[in-house]
Amino acid sequence: MYSKTIPKGFPKDFLWGGATAANQYEGGWNEGGKGLTTAEVVRKADNRLEMTLGQVTEASIQEAIADTTDTNYPKRRGTDFYHRYKEDIALMAEMGWKTYRMSIAWARIFPNGDETEPNEEGLKFYDAVFSELEKYGIEPVVTLSHYESPIHLTVERNGWLDRRTIEDFNRYTKTVFERFNGRVKYWLTFNEINTGAWGFHETGVVDTGMPYEDQMQMRYQALHHQFVASSIATKQLRQIDPSAKIGLMIARMQTYPDTPNPLDVRAAQVVDDENLFFTDVQVRGEYPEYMNRYFAEHHIEIDMADDDQQILKDYTVDFLTFSYYMSTVTSATPDENGAGNFSLGKPNPYLTASDWGWQIDPVGLRITLNELWDRYRIPLMIVENGIGAEDVLTEDGKVHDDYRIDYLRSHIEQMKEAIIDGVDLIGYTMWGAIDLISASTSEMSKRYGFVYVDQDDDGNGTLDRFRKDSFFWYKKVIASNGEDLQ
Repeated sequence: MYSKTIPKGFPKDFLWGGATAANQYEGGWNEGGKGLTTAEVVRKADNRLEMTLGQVTEASIQEAIADTTDTNYPKRRGTDFYHRYKEDIALMAEMGWKTYRMSIAWARIFPNGDETEPNEEGLKFYDAVFSELEKYGIEPVVTLSHYESPIHLTVERNGWLDRRTIEDFNRYTKTVFERFNGRVKYWLTFNEINTGAWGFHETGVVDTGMPYEDQMQMRYQALHHQFVASSIATKQLRQIDPSAKIGLMIARMQTYPDTPNPLDVRAAQVVDDENLFFTDVQVRGEYPEYMNRYFAEHHIEIDMADDDQQILKDYTVDFLTFSYYMSTVTSATPDENGAGNFSLGKPNPYLTASDWGWQIDPVGLRITLNELWDRYRIPLMIVENGIGAEDVLTEDGKVHDDYRIDYLRSHIEQMKEAIIDGVDLIGYTMWGAIDLISASTSEMSKRYGFVYVDQDDDGNGTLDRFRKDSFFWYKKVIASNGEDLQ
């Protein structure tokens, strides 16, 4: 008789925590020898329902470089973790975090990206951050490239489109692996690497205004270079710190067919394959066959070096991480787009949405966890999940964010169900755990955190920190290992 113990809930060593990104949170953009990044040349959005991540040109980049202020580029100022990291890490510890997902700014270590020697002041900053985390027993999960490569590489060679960027990136990865050997157990290479198919923000490749097929050729070539660089980084880490683990990260948006019509079902499958292509390469170590047709139909030809396929095969990732905010609906004959700045499909009539049009679907998280586990059978970690909202700070320093508690509760409930289903889920780091600048629009009003930061969209405010109601709720969740969600 077959018998196996079914989990009752979250494992004892589950990694509860929160997540941020250097380019949205750190600030100190012109301090400590740091160089300018791709994230810091993207102007803030005029319309919060429209993304500006890829709306750059060579001229707009030069204009941004010449601008020595943060007025139009709020990600330059972030919310000042650079100066307040001790205060913020103490707040993380107060909540009981087991882990903190953060990123290292490549341009803080190599300001232009192509130097041969690192910036010691940048390395010392992260030394100090890791020391503070160690003080409280918080395990860092470190992203090596979170939507920010040195802008110098874009200006000089159009970013990741140039194969030389592989060597520069891996000089950076080798530097931080050696410097922080034994201090970081979990590394991630590229944040939401699949969004590189959308343009500039991930790859630093300027292609605005070009024909669609030319854009796709450039983007997938640049992404191939990132795949190779990720595998080389995996090889480096296994040589430098064999006890550490390295993972990939994608933006996961579960998609449903619009109707039971087989054409809609097939259309949804195609969208899903285009998304999971990125995980297939990095987990399975090879380009999947279904992309051969996609590349042929879009006239894409990937230029590979002789040993590229072998290194992809030999150095695959140890675990898979993803962001999950919403699901989408796909039709074979799409006639209506979603209303949100990140919604790519049709609206789902069975779901509600945030003020930014992101449809809230906790059950979709359980579905996606099961699908990823069934497909890959390696440990999974949710490294971004949350709801952006316009929080209100009361006169007595309170923020009543029941909507955030409701959102997180419903998703954590589905995480537990997925674990009972048999999914190997090892951690959860809620996104934007201390308020930061929005990735898609560069506004401050779209807040995610457990901690309110006193700063408005124009950068005015004291930057003082205030605990929201969700702060105390999450503290209770962690203390009970996900059992007390009330």
